[in-house]
Amino acid sequence: MPKMLIDIDDALLERARAMLGANTTKKDAVNTALSKLVRLHDQRETIDWIVATDPVGDLRDPEVRAAARR
Repeated sequence: MPKMLIDIDDALLERARAMLGANTTKKDAVNTALSKLVRLHDQRETIDWIVATDPVGDLRDPEVRAAARR
C-alpha cells in the first residue's frame, strides 16, 4: 500500500477515531471510513437495481406463489 500525503479534516478524523474505539489509529480510521463509503455506494447501487428491475415481481402473483408450493 503506497504512502500518501493528504490533508484530512482533523475534527472529522478525531470523531471517526472516537467512534471506532480508543486504540484506533489514524490509518485504520481512514481505511474504515473509505471501506464504509464504498460499501454504502454498492448498497445504493443494489437498491437502485432492485427498484429498476423488480426481480421478485412474480412473487406478488398468487398463481406463481401457488405453483411454487406444489
